[in-house]
Amino acid sequence: MTNRHRQKYLIQLLMGMGLVSGGILVIIYTSFLESKDRQGEWYIWAAAAMGLVNGGLYILGNAFVHKVKSDLIRKQKLKEQHKKYEFE
Repeated sequence: MTNRHRQKYLIQLLMGMGLVSGGILVIIYTSFLESKDRQGEWYIWAAAAMGLVNGGLYILGNAFVHKVKSDLIRKQKLKEQHKKYEFE
């Protein structure tokens, strides 16, 4: 039997890291833009960077919650297995 929380942890960890990295790349990209005709677009890029970073941090938070749940389930199974063999 597989642990669904462990699978969710790995998937959400990768997604969160990708979004945070994307947000940082957007921030760096826009900081190096020096075009005069694009100066009115800063708020669009700022909103994109905020969305990516905040979304990534949210998903990373969910990933760590699933990691804790996975560890607790694993510990509980080991504890139950230990009790089962103790009484036999």
